[in-house]
Amino acid sequence: MRSDVFEIPVVRLHGAIMAGGGALRPMLSLASAAGVLERAFADKEAPAVALSINSPGGSAVQSRLIFRRIRDLAEEKKKKVIVFIEDVAASGGYMIAVAGDEIIADPSSIVDSIGVVSASFGFTDLIKKIGVERRVYTAGKNKVTLDPFQPEKPADIEHLKTLQAEVHETFIELVKSRRDAKLANDPDLFTGLFWSGKTALSLGLVDALGDMRSHLKAQYGPKTRLRLISPPRGFLSRRLPGIGSQFAAEAASGVIDAAEERALWSRFGL
Repeated sequence: MRSDVFEIPVVRLHGAIMAGGGALRPMLSLASAAGVLERAFADKEAPAVALSINSPGGSAVQSRLIFRRIRDLAEEKKKKVIVFIEDVAASGGYMIAVAGDEIIADPSSIVDSIGVVSASFGFTDLIKKIGVERRVYTAGKNKVTLDPFQPEKPADIEHLKTLQAEVHETFIELVKSRRDAKLANDPDLFTGLFWSGKTALSLGLVDALGDMRSHLKAQYGPKTRLRLISPPRGFLSRRLPGIGSQFAAEAASGVIDAAEERALWSRFGL
């Protein structure tokens, strides 16, 4: 019977994936995740690092940067990475998840959505109706590509689709580099569809169904302890004077961030 008592560092990677954010509404990005990841992998005694992922996706760049940082640390520190999906690991959230040597999901988790999406609005009829004249002056004929106040141009749409195809291919190559031998031969795998954890298991997108505590105790022994690695406290809990202008600025930008984040979550019924 195993006599070792292991303590496994746990990092929560939760939220929409976007660059920026602030103390009032932090986003999941390399900047927000790097510190806690470094601390988790610095534990010399731990045989593994556990990652709890709950994200509807977001920035493809930030997702890949977080993925790369996890893999670099795992190889440098020689640690196994075990990923546990909570409600959802979709799009960029799944891109981060494939950094795991094992991926464990709940049967009802939402998994995958390997695709690329861009969305905006068009206001050309509205500004005509309310009598607003749009004036734009540029140096460079393509500086107003996909301007929402001008009619769509086929060439602009084609250019956007080319960019999306390139990002999509990068996403597919990354997933295959980590899980190719495990993936089922399903034509819908990389179309942007998403599945329950139970179906994801049959497709090879995850390795098992379960929860973090039970899985880690079964793997490393019943006395295994989990230690949550938390980020530093926000500036509001450390310093109150002189935050008025920063508070106002973050509150204003936070409205837009919140709308974008809400749209990402609502796509999966959450």
